[in-house]
Amino acid sequence: MKLSQHQISSFNDDLLKDHAKAFAYTAEKVSDIQYVLQRLQEFQVAIPSWALGTGGTRFGRFSGGGEPRNLEEKIEDVGLLHALTRASGAISLHIPWDIPGNAPSIKALAAQHGLRFDAVNSNTFQDQPGQKHSYKFGSLHHTDKAVRKQAIEHNIEVIKYGIELGSDALSLWLSDGSNFPGQLNFRHAFQRTLESLQEIYAALPDQWKLYIEYKCSEPNFYSTTIADWGQSLMLANKLGSKALTLVDLGHHLPNANIGQIVALLLMAGKLAGFHFNDSKYGDDDLTVGSINPYQLFLIFNELVEGMDARSMNHASDLGWMIDASHNVKDPLEDLLQSVEAIMIAYAQALLVDTKALEAARQSNDVVTAQDILQEAYRTDVRPLIAQARMLNGGALQPVQLYRSLKVREHLVKERGAKTVATGL
Repeated sequence: MKLSQHQISSFNDDLLKDHAKAFAYTAEKVSDIQYVLQRLQEFQVAIPSWALGTGGTRFGRFSGGGEPRNLEEKIEDVGLLHALTRASGAISLHIPWDIPGNAPSIKALAAQHGLRFDAVNSNTFQDQPGQKHSYKFGSLHHTDKAVRKQAIEHNIEVIKYGIELGSDALSLWLSDGSNFPGQLNFRHAFQRTLESLQEIYAALPDQWKLYIEYKCSEPNFYSTTIADWGQSLMLANKLGSKALTLVDLGHHLPNANIGQIVALLLMAGKLAGFHFNDSKYGDDDLTVGSINPYQLFLIFNELVEGMDARSMNHASDLGWMIDASHNVKDPLEDLLQSVEAIMIAYAQALLVDTKALEAARQSNDVVTAQDILQEAYRTDVRPLIAQARMLNGGALQPVQLYRSLKVREHLVKERGAKTVATGL
């Protein structure tokens, strides 16, 4: 289903009067409103192809119907999201779930929807039909050289698909690890992983980057071979300048200070970007901002400050991607909420009075420092985001328009009530 600009403009017309009042009220308190609007208009978040279907748990999956049945339909769904938000103009593919049969045709379809291809993702955490060697006991760290070679070759194949589509990064997450003490020699597993990554790194084109993701637990629970940002950073430093650390907000031990992690990786020039989601207990993959929006704001505050300190482009110098999946929501509505939450946190961070905050820090005025941050956080920036979205041609209220057009009902009618998206 493709939305027309007329449908969006007509919908906005009915909301314009109330929106104008709300925007004027908020904009009056912003010292440089044009700067903020421009940053918001430029900012884009990539949508992962695997989030377009209903997620699941270890115990069940409850498909909602109308899910995309192939890569073409996934691109159409991301195009729909982008038409509504004007902030989701990229799609991130997972191979082999989304192998492009005809790359020029797929690129042309994406272009019709105003989309580009973000980082491509490899998969060595599942065994695929016809696969010679199993990843049951790991991939890049496996004790069997033949298994490692198979995983290396898969990643190099993914790079080739990415080149065809115009991507410029390989995102790599390993489920490698152990469930029981004694199962692995930690040092040997890490060394084998490094040696495998060196072969993958050597296959990267000059302008490409390797995003190395980490995760503290799951599916292995005693150890994971790349368990935290320090281990990812060790690998990235050993590999070279094209290797960077990717932060997934759900991949940390409880109460980890992700803002501090982000600040230090930025300072070291080794932050790749983000997989945005939210969590209550672990890697829950919940809607961004649904559990701890204040943490998300604090992370963005560090991002904005750190990127500005390095004269980085907010929109393009880091990789921004959602990695969320839930089993009780319409996946497209879930993604619309996630995009909104990311834009809210970013807008709030743009409103922080950085000069006053630094002055408070220099004088050790803890109370004022806290108040400055919370003043920005408590500002209702939704009218600013809606204004930027409207200026870009998007909907003032994306979820409301999505529902009023009965998009899911149309997709079910077109694709069927029992469709299940490829992937997990």
